[in-house]
Amino acid sequence: MTYWTLGFLVGIIVVLVVAILLLGILYQARRIRRLALAASEIVGEIDVNTRSIWALRDTNAVAGQLLDGARAIEGNCAAIVDAVGHTHRGTDVA
Repeated sequence: MTYWTLGFLVGIIVVLVVAILLLGILYQARRIRRLALAASEIVGEIDVNTRSIWALRDTNAVAGQLLDGARAIEGNCAAIVDAVGHTHRGTDVA
């Protein structure tokens, strides 16, 4: 066996090993892509399913504003009752 033949065989072996490694890398890259697409779909579903939770913040803010308005109405009603009560008591005494 000559050096040329030995060098040629080593070259073929190196090329085959590199080709096998490249095929393995391509397989793993396709697998990762497939899993990433599945994960992306799941994240989209999670986003859709949790939007109502984020809307609760807005609902709570509106509920707080309604409560403040109700308290203001209650305060105004109490002031009216006091005013009417004082006027009514004042006429009863006289």
